[in-house]
Amino acid sequence: MRLLKVATCNLNQWAMDFDCNVKHIKESIEEAKRAGAVIRLGPELEITGYGCEDHFLELDTVNHAWECLKDILLGHWTDGILCSFGMPVIKDSERYNCQVLCYNRKIIMIRPKMWLANDGNYRELRWFTAWKLKDKLVDFQLPRDISEALSQTSVPFGYGYIQFLDTAVAAEVCEELFTPIPPHAELALNGVEVFMNASGSHHQLRKLDLRLRAFIGATHTRGGVYMYSNHQGCDGGRLYYDGCSCVVVNGDLVAQGSQFSLKDVEVVVAHVDLDAVASLRGSISSFQEQASYKTKVPSVAASYSLCQSFNLKISLSSPLEINYHCAEEEIAFGPGCWLWDYLRRSGASGFLLPLSGGADSSSVAAIVGCMCQLVVKEIANGDEQVKADAVRIGHYAEGEFPTDSREFARRIFYTVFMGSENSSEATRTRAKVLADEVGSWHLDVSIDGIVSALLSLFQTLTGKRPRYKVDGGSNIENLGLQNIQARIRMVLAFMLASLLPWVHSKPGFYLVLGSSNVDEGLRGYLTKYDCSSADINPIGSISKQDLRAFLRWAATHLRYSSLADIEAAPPTAELEPIRSNYSQLDEVDMGMTYEELSVYGRLRKIYRCGPVSMFKNLCYRWGAKLSPSEVAEKVKHFFKYYSINRHKMTVLTPSYHAESYSPEDNRFDLRQFLYNSRWPYQFGKIDKLVKELNGDSVGVRRESSGMGVVAAGSGNPNVGL
Repeated sequence: MRLLKVATCNLNQWAMDFDCNVKHIKESIEEAKRAGAVIRLGPELEITGYGCEDHFLELDTVNHAWECLKDILLGHWTDGILCSFGMPVIKDSERYNCQVLCYNRKIIMIRPKMWLANDGNYRELRWFTAWKLKDKLVDFQLPRDISEALSQTSVPFGYGYIQFLDTAVAAEVCEELFTPIPPHAELALNGVEVFMNASGSHHQLRKLDLRLRAFIGATHTRGGVYMYSNHQGCDGGRLYYDGCSCVVVNGDLVAQGSQFSLKDVEVVVAHVDLDAVASLRGSISSFQEQASYKTKVPSVAASYSLCQSFNLKISLSSPLEINYHCAEEEIAFGPGCWLWDYLRRSGASGFLLPLSGGADSSSVAAIVGCMCQLVVKEIANGDEQVKADAVRIGHYAEGEFPTDSREFARRIFYTVFMGSENSSEATRTRAKVLADEVGSWHLDVSIDGIVSALLSLFQTLTGKRPRYKVDGGSNIENLGLQNIQARIRMVLAFMLASLLPWVHSKPGFYLVLGSSNVDEGLRGYLTKYDCSSADINPIGSISKQDLRAFLRWAATHLRYSSLADIEAAPPTAELEPIRSNYSQLDEVDMGMTYEELSVYGRLRKIYRCGPVSMFKNLCYRWGAKLSPSEVAEKVKHFFKYYSINRHKMTVLTPSYHAESYSPEDNRFDLRQFLYNSRWPYQFGKIDKLVKELNGDSVGVRRESSGMGVVAAGSGNPNVGL
């Protein structure tokens, strides 16, 4: 038997904080060595942090990475253990995303990434060049100070593997695993038994299974030990890297780290038998045949042994059942951990949330409550870093620390109900009850006086006073009156966030939390610069349907029972007067249901459908209940309001990325924000298709104006402004 102990890790790195990152790297190596591991794998670009973005274009960033690597190699950290470190490297005139493989205080080789992630949230081709030479390794001249410190002049650079005396090890970097012809296939035929995948993979609802299936598939039919390391946490942007570092052997998961955690360092160790890899490969005839005429991959010889022989004192890692979180748990733990990282790293003293008593703001309150529960739990488990951060943020006296989540929430979390004459007693009560369950410091404020003052000012200036539609006013008046309320709430929220800490003799400021969901953003069902405008938004990329399921789950599992009543209530903005014969409802205002919005969003973004393709797809999907004419009206209604309101995405509050159909304009969904909202060519094509399907020479009516009325909700207060 050839027994090998390997260690991979989740690291909570922070882009451009080199001291923090090196500290975590060293801690992970120490923990791996204490466990007896001889291979330690860290995440992609772990020295700089993955999310440096345009900082990668600065020579300082590359130079600092070399300085940090030198610091690690001059110490004892790599003695007796193969370590793979992620960092940017400049060779000649090109910048590469590299894994630097080191052993016994020396660099053995540098492996540049060959296939770069360049879609969705990723823009690696903006900062790095893909390595293209596959048939040879080249010499890389080390920077002078590194060369002098390590007594090394040059090292092998390129695509290849390390041949030890008893096994072969190779790197495969993140995106390369998911390419049509991944490197591990060719490397396996060349005898590589251990694959090290350093990754920077972000959380997305229901995505983990795709990732794990790729690791399992990589070794199921060709054998091998597949190590995966990932970042975990918020490293300075919208993404939460969701860890789940693991080890897979011959298609079986034998070690798995946490997906969501407040820990800065988590090391996952596995003890494997490499003879099991050789045995599996020897039993597969097709593998043997393909290996016999393989394309030769370059290698670097390392005169060291990594394996141990048969020893009954050593227990092998056994296959595990994969640990998955349900979507509701992902919504609780992912944004909760992201908020904690943002809070402790921003210098803020807490959060302030405008709490309306509706589903969205209540979801945010529940997520903050979950964060507080996680903090208290981690402190009870002995995490000194979490404890130190909580004591600092909560301003505890010496020797005191959080032991109760509600008590901790009261120190760091303000909620405020900003009611008006249009608010119902039911939503006011629901907000107060939920705030008490979570533990926040809750305020109940009326904004009627401010609204009245503004309207009086307007009347003085113009001689006119607008009225609501239910009181005989026009759509324009109705819209203006509702937007006044919405925008006052934003101004009041930021004022309270900056001054309430002063009122309570606390230093610092509070972060304002937004609470608009992904479907509202897609449809534009929000007022520009209202309470959707905040410092950060933990639910901005989560659908209404998922949030409602989360509320039902959280009512039981987070023990916030009032969430059940909140979820059951019909969604309403409460910006218009309530009458015996009228009550404002979101789905009526929008002219579409939240369920339909999710369908439109997925077709538009994930399946890349324009109006015509969406119409065709929905004719198949909804054809049993809707005629082609009805489908056409729905598609045109959606695209009309999507395009009218697209400009709102340019000022969307930075939101936790959780959903693949997010319309977030800054990083993920890059599109124009000035459209011809009549879509004359596309809608004309739809009309022609409907005519052919119906055999109707008249066809369907096309709107003549971008602001024309096509369905209920034409008076939507949040359109266009």
